[in-house]
Amino acid sequence: MVRLRKYGFIAGFLVVPVVLYVVFVISPYVQAFQISLTDWKGVSPRFNYVGFANFARLFRDDVFWQALRTHAIVLVALPLVTIAIALVFAFLLNLGGGARGAGMRGIWGSTVYKVIFFFPQVLAVVVIGVLFQAVYRPDEYGVINGVLIRLGLQPVGWLTEPSLALPSLIAVMVWQAVGFYVVLFSAGMAAIPKDYFEAAALDGAGRGRLFFSITLPLLWDTIQVGWVYLGIAAFDCFALVMVLSVDQGGPDGATTVLPVEIYKNAFTYSKAGYASAMGVALFFLTITFAVISLRVTRREKLEI
Repeated sequence: MVRLRKYGFIAGFLVVPVVLYVVFVISPYVQAFQISLTDWKGVSPRFNYVGFANFARLFRDDVFWQALRTHAIVLVALPLVTIAIALVFAFLLNLGGGARGAGMRGIWGSTVYKVIFFFPQVLAVVVIGVLFQAVYRPDEYGVINGVLIRLGLQPVGWLTEPSLALPSLIAVMVWQAVGFYVVLFSAGMAAIPKDYFEAAALDGAGRGRLFFSITLPLLWDTIQVGWVYLGIAAFDCFALVMVLSVDQGGPDGATTVLPVEIYKNAFTYSKAGYASAMGVALFFLTITFAVISLRVTRREKLEI
């Protein structure tokens, strides 16, 4: 009887959030899977089931494969650069001050620096996109090109050159994300017993040795979590591409990603069925990446 009351009490609190989750999360996914099997235009109540024709079309769509290549580049560059920069800054903030007396210390004012690094996280992505529109402007009013012109150099089309547009967008993504991981890794480093660093410092280990032999192995779980989060973020990029890129994914499709193509097909070309097929493909790509990353993480953790 006591157990029944206990579980009934818990179930009473879970009913409302579970219902909301099913209605607003699970149900749209199920509807997307259903629509992906139709030729629905998005406006008419009538549609025909076409089976897997939309998915077969994906394999013949050059734009789809171009978007996948963009995701692949971002998937490699964004986590690597962001985690590398965040680890360096977090290490400096926590242990960059070296030894003081019998302990290790971070640099002076590290708390203030963490707040400054974290600041981009409180900005909306659209605000960041508008901000970097001013940074990347191709004329003398742009922040970067204004400096180049004053130095007597030619302005650079950061967002209009196909070879530079994607790296420029990735730089914005890194700038926006790195502060969160500086704080995350700083918290992980703060949990590492200082005795390890002090003992290694007494044995003559330098900062490089402390970083690679103590910090990285003990922070590995946190790094892997960050890798998964950044990998999932690499499959999004919708807002920044829509705000910053030329012609929503240009120039010449150099910055197009699947969410942008889903938006175009659904709301510009009135191809809701095909857009839903792209969404389903994106869903499985994201899930597959997360599962593989977690499996690799588990294997690497056992080897360590």
